[in-house]
This record gives sequence, structure tokens and C-alpha cells, in this order.
Amino acid sequence: MDNTSHIDLLIEGAGCASCVGKIESALQNVPGVNTAAMNFPLRTVSVDGVTTPQALIEAVENAGYHATPISSDADALDEKEKADLAYYKRLIRKVIIALGLGVPLMIYGLFIGEMTVSTTNERIAWLIVGLLTAAVMYFSGKHFYVGAWKSFRNHNANMDTLIALGTGTAWIYSMVVVFFPDMVPEMARHVYFEATAMIIGLIDLGLALELKARGRTSQAIKRLIGLQAKTARVLRDQQEIDIPIEQVLLNDFVRVRPGEKVPVDGLVTEGHTNIDESMLTGEPMPVEKQQGDPVVAGTLNKSGSIIFKASRVGKDTALAHIINMVKRAQNSKPPIGRLADIIAGVFVPVVMIISILSAMVWLQLGPDPALAFAVVSATTVLIIACPCALGLATPMSVMVGVGKAAESGVLIRNGQALQTASKITAMVLDKTGTITEGSPKVTQIHTAGSISEQDALQLVASLETGSEHPLAQAIVDSANEKGITTLPVDNFEAIAGHGVSAKVSGRQLLFGNEKLMQDQQITLSEQELKKAQSFAEQAQTPMYFALDGELAAIIAVADPIKEDSIAAIKRLHQNNIRVVMLTGDNRATAKAVANKVGITEFFAEVLPEDKSAKIAELQSQGEVVGMTGDGINDAPALALANVGFAIGTGTDVAIESADITLMRGSLHGLADAIAISKATLRNIKQNLIGAFIYNAAGIPFAAGVFYPLFGVLLSPVIAGGAMAFSSLTVVSNANRLRLFKAEDH
Repeated sequence: MDNTSHIDLLIEGAGCASCVGKIESALQNVPGVNTAAMNFPLRTVSVDGVTTPQALIEAVENAGYHATPISSDADALDEKEKADLAYYKRLIRKVIIALGLGVPLMIYGLFIGEMTVSTTNERIAWLIVGLLTAAVMYFSGKHFYVGAWKSFRNHNANMDTLIALGTGTAWIYSMVVVFFPDMVPEMARHVYFEATAMIIGLIDLGLALELKARGRTSQAIKRLIGLQAKTARVLRDQQEIDIPIEQVLLNDFVRVRPGEKVPVDGLVTEGHTNIDESMLTGEPMPVEKQQGDPVVAGTLNKSGSIIFKASRVGKDTALAHIINMVKRAQNSKPPIGRLADIIAGVFVPVVMIISILSAMVWLQLGPDPALAFAVVSATTVLIIACPCALGLATPMSVMVGVGKAAESGVLIRNGQALQTASKITAMVLDKTGTITEGSPKVTQIHTAGSISEQDALQLVASLETGSEHPLAQAIVDSANEKGITTLPVDNFEAIAGHGVSAKVSGRQLLFGNEKLMQDQQITLSEQELKKAQSFAEQAQTPMYFALDGELAAIIAVADPIKEDSIAAIKRLHQNNIRVVMLTGDNRATAKAVANKVGITEFFAEVLPEDKSAKIAELQSQGEVVGMTGDGINDAPALALANVGFAIGTGTDVAIESADITLMRGSLHGLADAIAISKATLRNIKQNLIGAFIYNAAGIPFAAGVFYPLFGVLLSPVIAGGAMAFSSLTVVSNANRLRLFKAEDH
């Protein structure tokens, strides 16, 4: 047995939502299968477990359908598009054949003559029409009858069953009238060949239009796959050679020139450039890259030439993970969708029972010709009640919504998260790396005496060059950014918990906290202490620099708030979401950050293991809680929250750990995700309500409940057209989501 973790199958013969449950159930009964989820709009199914493609195909075929294995690369998508185009053309041919007969017959019946059988000539004429209709049933409707027969053999019923029974009943009744008119009351000698041909033609037309519209919903996957480079230029044997991307190996050195796509993930070893990462993150500004910086497959090199060392290749790249995540999310069902599947699964048998009951009532209580009325009502009920629209309602919206989110740099992991995000009432934000940049920076330099800011920074940077402390690194980085060169130091000494001391050019340097200054008897004036206090109140850490026994400067270092955090948090407040900040930092810093970004509720000095307790506390208050963190330190809290949001760059483990990953560092992604979630759920509800109302209202109307009151009985032809175009309405409504702009909400 070939062990596998994930297999995708293309399903043929699945006509309606009731097929979904049968196919999934058949696959889940295969030994070794863990999960099987069908994407009804795309007619694909994703299976996870330890089994073989052959075992899965056999299970699908035993259930009455056909399956073929597909891969998840661009070639497979191209093949599927070609297959869809070929199927679309076949459907259009079937429509032309069916309507080519049905439309003239309907025009004849409406404007020219009666569609009844009285004379021998009429019998011969209608026999020819009946044979032509049989040809239409074969050429244009064969797939319905084959599907119905397969379902019957497997003790199932689906959309094909309803169509086959409806059109078959109309044709058989009409042929009985042609061959044995004396067996039928004179008033009931009406033929319905036009109904059979028109129903098949209209439903085929609906399927063709639905297929055309359905193709647009996979644009997000196509766009992501289109980001992948086809070839890579690698350095081997001191030569640069172009090879297919599949042949790039781990630790290969790869060159990327201006205007080229990055083929695989890696770390820059040589060169300097700006890379456009907007295709993955939604962030419009190019990102500067130099030695040691990561690069991600699918991003576009804008300016310089770089060489990088491949760290992830093939299916391990961030882009491959993202494509896989989007596909799985589009396949998954939110809770509201599972309800639709359950209803659709029992809908077909119920409709068949209603059809039979309506025919019996007409036969017993209907006016003459009762038999004709019984046939018409039974056929119309079967046709109008096909739950195609019901089956498309949820997955179409999920596909478009998840794809729309991916375009905005928001990766939604599953349908559950998509639905729950719309209900969030409280959002918990980690501080460091979420609200703030996550890396300290020099924010202010206050000098004392005659020393300049540049000289003070040069001396302190020289002193801290060898230190690995984050605050020390912030000072060295600040000097490097300003092009300040460091000086050699002598007698360097680290004073634990206080700071450092050394000599530069014979001058004694001290740098550290207030305790260090006191221990070394450096005088701090009241004015300087107030200055340091003001820095602390602004969430900046003050550090003191003394030169030759006298205070020379106070340097403030802080983890700066992200530029758009204030605006993003304001958007959350406008959505009536309670925003809470959690941090392990001290209360003074937490308060300063909270005040700056407009958060009134915060908890400081919280240990990582205690964050989940705060989530539970909010949930006990009835809140639906979203938790936003880095996906690693905050893992327990992310797991406990109703929806976990991870701030990631696409290369982070957060992609695999959170319900929703924000590819760019901006908190606007939270508001975007919630807005897209609400829009998608609203779209699903519109589709479901429309489909439910259509079926609920259509069945009694088709059965003839209103005939005694208004003398109106729905025609099977109108029912066929309405059923076909209801599916198209659902597909079109779902595609409206593609025009949705999260930032406007």
C-alpha cells in the first residue's frame, strides 16, 4: 500500500447537495481515512489518511459516482480548466439540441394548435415528435438518467432522480396517449413532449451558466499558483544554470535578478534589493532585503540582484503552505453549511413522497382530466424542488470569501473560523510584536552638557558593540542607520543587572540604569530625573550615559507602536468589539501603550501561561473571544480563544497554529478578517434563505394547492427553468463577494 497523507479527487456525476453526504460517507468508510471533505462547486474532494487513490476511487464508484485523482499543482488546475471548458461546450450542444425541439413545440402549443391526440394523423405526427423527444432525452439528458439509475442501484436519490422521474413520467404518459388514446379520457389526451425537451434544455443551460460562473470562484487559488516561478537560476559547479523549480535542492544558492520572482524560500547571502511582497501579504510597500534577511517564494524582486541560500523548497515553501491552506479552507464547511447538507440529504426522498401524494390527491379530487392534472403536478413538484441551489449556497460563498481574504493577506484556516469570526465580541491583543513593532529602537537622546547627540550615540554604540542585550542592539542599530562608525574600546566590563563600563580613547564610559549611576556616585539633577520619568511614562526605557564621572546623556529606548495600530484598534471599537490588551511588561509601560492606542482595558505583568486564564475569564462573561498573538508564545491562549489570530510574515509557524493568520504585521488585518467574515456569512444566509424560500414556496405551488383559489397550475417547463436559474442566482450572488472591500467596513 502506498501511504499518503492527502489525496484530491475530481468527482463526476454529483448533481446536487444530497450527493455530497453520500460521497463523503462512502470515503470515510474506507479503512485508514481520517477525513473526507467535498467541495461541491468545484466537484472535488480532499481526503486525509493512510490509504490508496484506488481504494478511494472504488468507494466513490460503488456509491454511484466516478472519480479521478488530481494533483494540486498548476498543471492540474490547467487540466481542470480544459475539462470544464470541454464540458461547457458539450452542455451548450445539448442545450441547442433540446431547445431546438422544445421551443418550436412550445410555440406551437401556445399560439398555433392544441397538443392533443384525436385523429390518426395526429397520432402519427405526435409519434414522430415522441421519437424525436426520445432522441433529445438520449443526447441531451442521458447524464440525468444514468445518474438516476446509479443512485437507484445504490438505494439513493438525488437531483438526477427527480429530473429523470419528472421528464420520464411526462414522456411515458405522452407515449401512452399516442399509442393507446382510448385508455385515457378524451379530456386528458394531452401530450407533454415539449415539457420533457424544454426541462432538459433549460436545466442543461442552467448547468452550463453555473459552470461558467463557478469558474470565477477559484480565482484566488489561480492567482496564488500563478505567483510560483517556473524556473530558478542556481549556482552549481561555479556556474549559473537555469533549472525547473522542482529541481531546486535545499541549501542551493539561487540568484534572483531585477524583475524576477523569488522561486523558493531562503536567506539572502549576497546583494541588496527591494522586494514586492504585496501578492502574499497585501502590504503595498516594497521591503528592503540584504544579507541575512529572509525571502519568500512568489514575491517579486524589484531592483537589485541578490543571491540567497534555499531554506525551503517544493511543498515546504510558505507559498505552497498558503495555497494548501486556502484550498483546505475553501473545502471546509462552516456549521451553517453542515445544516444545509443535512437538509438537502433528506430533501429528495421527501420531495418524491410529496410528488406521489400530490398525484394521488389530483386523481381522487381533481377536475377532469384528473389523470393529466396528476401527471403535471407530480412532474412539476419533482422538477422545481431539486435542491441544487441549496447545495451551492454555502460552499460558493465560502470559496469566494476565503479567496477574498487571501487577497487581503488574511489566511482563514477553516469554515468554523470563518463563521465564528463574524460573531466576535471581544478581541484580546498581545502587546509586543502585535500592537508594537516587537524590536526596541532608540526613540530620544537627551544630552547634558556640551556633548552632541551624535557623539553621545557614537560612544554608547562603541561601548555596546559586543553586547547581545536587546536594548544594546537597538543603540548599535541606531548608530548603523545614521552611518556612525564605532570606536575601539578598552577595559570593557559588564556590571550584572546594572549596565556596562569601558574606556574609549582614554575616557571612562558608564552606561546603564539609575542604580548604576548611584553606585558610581554620578550626580543626577532633579531636572534630569524628571526627564527620565517622563520617558518612562511614555513607555520608553531611560538609560543613563556618564562620561568621565559626569552625566552626559539620557537615551530612551522603546518598542515603538506600529504606525497603523491606533487606526486599526479604532476600527475594532467602531464594530462594537471590546478590545483588551495583555502583556508581560510592567504596568507603567502597559498603561502608556494602552493610552496611546486608545485601549481602556489592559492587564500587565501577565505570564504566558496565565494568558489563557484571561481568555477563559472573558468567555465566562459571555464574550466570543478573538486572541491575537505571535502564534508561539501565545499558543495556549490562541487555542482556547474562539478564534485565534496569528501575526505572521508567511514564514512563521503561526501559519500552521492559528485559526486565522495575518500575513502582514498590521492589525488592520483583524478588522479586515472580521469584515470579510461578516460579509461571507451574510452572503451565505442570503443564499440559504433564497434557496429555502424558493423550494418551500415552489412545492405547494407546483402541487396545485392554489389551483382551487386562482385556477393556476404551474407548468413543468416553467419549473425546469426556475430550478435551473435558481442555482445561477446563488452562484452570481456569491460572486458579488469578489467586489467587497473590507477597508470600507
